[in-house]
Amino acid sequence: MLLLMAAILLLVTALFAGLWWHEKRSNADARELSAGAVRELTREGLLGRGQTLSSQLADAATNPMYYMDLATLGELARATLRQPDVVYVIIHDADGQVVHDGSGDIPAFGQPMSDPMAFEALNADGVHAQWSSKLLDVAAPIRIGGQRIGGVRVGLSRDNATARERDVLEPLAQRLQAASNEHLVGLLLLLGCLVLLGLGATALLQRRIVQPITGLAEAAARIEQGRYAEVDVHSDRRDEIGELVRAFARMSEAVARHDRDIRRMAYTDSLTGLANRLAFRESLDERLLTMQASSGELALLFVDLDDFKRVNDTLGHEAGDDVLGQLAMRIRLAVERIGGNTAEIARFGGDEFIVLYLAEDIRSASGRLAEELIEEIQRPLLLHGRQVFLGASVGITLFPFDATSAGQLLKNADIAMYQAKLAGKGCYRFYSKAMDQAVERRVRLEEELRGAWERGELSVHYQPIFRLADGRLMGAEALCRWDHPRLGVVPPSVFIEVAEQSGLIEALGRNVLQQACRDAASWSQPGQEKPFVSVNISPRQLRTGDLPDVVASALRATGLLAEQLHLELTETAVLGDEVQASALLSRLRATGVKVWLDDFGTGFSGLSHLRRVPVDGVKIDRSFVADVLRDPDDLALTSAIIAMAHSLGITVVAEGIEAEGQYEVLRERGCDQGQGFWLGRPMPAPEILRNFAE
Repeated sequence: MLLLMAAILLLVTALFAGLWWHEKRSNADARELSAGAVRELTREGLLGRGQTLSSQLADAATNPMYYMDLATLGELARATLRQPDVVYVIIHDADGQVVHDGSGDIPAFGQPMSDPMAFEALNADGVHAQWSSKLLDVAAPIRIGGQRIGGVRVGLSRDNATARERDVLEPLAQRLQAASNEHLVGLLLLLGCLVLLGLGATALLQRRIVQPITGLAEAAARIEQGRYAEVDVHSDRRDEIGELVRAFARMSEAVARHDRDIRRMAYTDSLTGLANRLAFRESLDERLLTMQASSGELALLFVDLDDFKRVNDTLGHEAGDDVLGQLAMRIRLAVERIGGNTAEIARFGGDEFIVLYLAEDIRSASGRLAEELIEEIQRPLLLHGRQVFLGASVGITLFPFDATSAGQLLKNADIAMYQAKLAGKGCYRFYSKAMDQAVERRVRLEEELRGAWERGELSVHYQPIFRLADGRLMGAEALCRWDHPRLGVVPPSVFIEVAEQSGLIEALGRNVLQQACRDAASWSQPGQEKPFVSVNISPRQLRTGDLPDVVASALRATGLLAEQLHLELTETAVLGDEVQASALLSRLRATGVKVWLDDFGTGFSGLSHLRRVPVDGVKIDRSFVADVLRDPDDLALTSAIIAMAHSLGITVVAEGIEAEGQYEVLRERGCDQGQGFWLGRPMPAPEILRNFAE
């Protein structure tokens, strides 16, 4: 009997040991499955965020990187640095040298990246991720037209992800351990039970613990695959396993919500609520596949705000964001009113919007939509109690007539928009094949213009300016000339516009100012009134705000007296931001430098503005002088300008005097000075010097 009892006890003990081992294995499997699932989820989540951030930053930095716009690159880097878990942002050029890291003074600017991950990041063809024990480094190239011009790197800390893993896994382990201990007590109480009770306990354990944990592991696998809709875990149990299931359900909902938030961030413009570039590109690809299958037609409208930078420069970036928000709402309402529910709108970046539009007779319909958009944008905006006026230029390209791929359509629309800008802004243009050639010529001309001054191709000529009362030579206007070795003489109207749009005008303007001051310093003759030189200043030079310092530096370097320098600014450039312009011009005039308004009478301002803008002279536009002998209205307007300017103590200069009759009429009306081909054509520096010496 004892042997039988011992055998039974041994059998029950073996059964207990087997059940206990099975439970331990199940708990271990559950912990491993859950830990692996949670770890993979957090890793994939962090990787997905890193890839999204680096791709968005690379797309947004393309144009600023091409133009080396450090201010915009800094804004993009700092915006990315503000994202959760981001510890560093590096924007580099194609050689791996740092262009911006989001800091204020960019201490690493121009230095090569030397960290262990730099080599793979620099040589990656696409988005490339590298892991270390503490960091995730995600790199993405910046390309224009297939050519790599640089790249971005975003470093994300793994600390938060590791902490989230620990926060999820520690309670899981504790609950599993608690459940295991509870069952151990139960099993100890059942040591005296029969084998059938032990088998029943084993079956109960399998059903109550292993199956729920297996269900959680299967749900974790679905979450890992992104199949959130298929995850359905719930439990009415009030024990630890029920708590575990409910905790897992809450975690699943949180992960799914986080995924939705990431997708919304990746596909939505946070400022306007419109689709962003990435979402629009995917939508466009889908539409094109549908159109190609159904032989449909669509239009792509590229909307770019005119002179939006002036809003940011004068009112601040917060005001600029407010303006973009209001205009985005206007664009959306206009598109819904004209285009219905089939149209799609996206903010393409900065002050650029893009509209995908489907309609019958697509060419005329898209033209009407463009007119409506321009009209809506031109309506005044109320901002901080003041009215703001903006315009828009729209480029339109049509599928399948102009192109069949998304990339080419976007390029065509951008080219057409640029042509609308060249046409005077506030209008729209349809893409045509000829535009490609025009853009290519402009790009080549811009490339040739870079370094043209250093190569000696650019020079300064001078057109004499005479006092009309006695015909005395008083000074000369400095005019830039470009003699290209292959293209020949390039008209100023062509290359000055290219310089303005590319930003080269600032360096070119400084060089012309320095050269003009240096030449004019040699014109003075003993016993004679000191002659002056007038230099044209571009609107872009005026907007930078450092014009007084540039002028002062040129005067110091050349020894020219301040009163011998006249600066010519167009009427529209001065009045575009009257407050800032008045402040700058007042600083210049305080040093003795004279300020003239060029092309006076062609702007929208009117003579009343002369009382508020500090100027010393106005130059009557040549269009009035040309018809002063034939058109009584031009003669009357010219006389009125002279009289009004004299009443304000302002000197009047007439441009474009090409006949003796014009000279006589202007002298009779009291015009102070004049210039034109009849008086003297532009000439090189040595020739104008001889004229002053005579």
